[in-house]
Amino acid sequence: MTKNLYMRKIGDRAKIAASHLSNININKRNAVLKQFSQYLKTNSRLILNSNKKDISNAKSKKIKDSMINRLKLDNKKISQIRNSIEEIIKFKDPLGKTLSSWNRPNGLVIKRVSIPIGIIGIIYESRPNVTSDVSALCFKSGNVVILRGGSEAFYSNKILAKLFKKALKNKKCDENCVQFVESKDRKHVDYLLSRMKNYIDLIIPRGGKGLVKKVLKKSSVSIIGHYEGLCHVFVDKDADLSTAIKIVKNSKMRNVSICGAAETLLIDKKCLKTHCKPILNHLSNIGCKIIGDKKIKKFISGKMKIATEKDWKTEYLSPIISVKTVNGVTEAIDHINQYGSSHTDSIVTKNRKTAKKFLSNINSSIVIHNASTQFADGGEFGFGAEVGISTNKLHPRGPIGLDQLTTYKYILEGKGQIRK
Repeated sequence: MTKNLYMRKIGDRAKIAASHLSNININKRNAVLKQFSQYLKTNSRLILNSNKKDISNAKSKKIKDSMINRLKLDNKKISQIRNSIEEIIKFKDPLGKTLSSWNRPNGLVIKRVSIPIGIIGIIYESRPNVTSDVSALCFKSGNVVILRGGSEAFYSNKILAKLFKKALKNKKCDENCVQFVESKDRKHVDYLLSRMKNYIDLIIPRGGKGLVKKVLKKSSVSIIGHYEGLCHVFVDKDADLSTAIKIVKNSKMRNVSICGAAETLLIDKKCLKTHCKPILNHLSNIGCKIIGDKKIKKFISGKMKIATEKDWKTEYLSPIISVKTVNGVTEAIDHINQYGSSHTDSIVTKNRKTAKKFLSNINSSIVIHNASTQFADGGEFGFGAEVGISTNKLHPRGPIGLDQLTTYKYILEGKGQIRK
């Protein structure tokens, strides 16, 4: 079978499944998710054996330990995946909700009602939990999903998708509501992006900068997602020191490899003498490398690389942070809007007026006052799980959960009205 024919058959099956899925009520959708969760539990050994194949292949290819950690599954992670599914089950049906309604002078009643997007293509890397999370979110929100995971997690993704399809079959639903591209050939990705506009309504990339760049360049289908996570923490002159230390440490070092990790620390010049050294000492003591401007160098004992403009544009995804001195909140805002990626940025301050200015003028999808940037996560937002985070200006923005995987249509109810 040619690559083109293989992908077109996936598209044809997806269209049929979408028609079927539109008639499945919320009780049945939840029943499928419950069955999937149960299969995860009873097939844990099978899942872990599949994952071991991926780990073995990754080690033979000398993939970085940080990537292998993302890839690795164990019983605890399977339990976490099941917990995410259970959370998604608890949410109300995102479909058929009347978002707004109004009456016209001619007697027409107009309603804006939530509906599925349709068929969604997800292209992703590394983490096998993405397979289960996005399958559950898409299915509950009434969307058919085509999954194309990274080759490094091929066997893990394949077994998780197979178990979801088994749950669909068990509840007498079309198994093709979830389809996994069972090939490592990258040409399938190219075809998915460039030749399946008649099948796919939306593409969501989830992975590194290289993957997202490729998707943005080649896709003929609408895309939501983010290019990179250049997140900032700004420590204002009115910041409480202990709060600032706690937030900066967590924003950078809780998990350095996620898109919500802080990459640049901005410090108000008016609090350098009181705040800079304690904050940087705490970072250094837990293994974070500091790259700062010349003013920051004065507070560092030992060698420190002087930051260049390149550092303000770098997503390190490692225990490295660039540090810059700024002259107040206005300069902090200007820096973030110039060098940031519209992902997540936080201000630490006790001054409500300063905080309001920051929150109002930063152009990012998530802006935070007195909390860690690592709250940029669908689970932390109470979404149960997320497909990813969008920095798009158009709908949706921020974490993409159930409600963000819907669109709407207008329903007009009349009593024989005609237009003059």
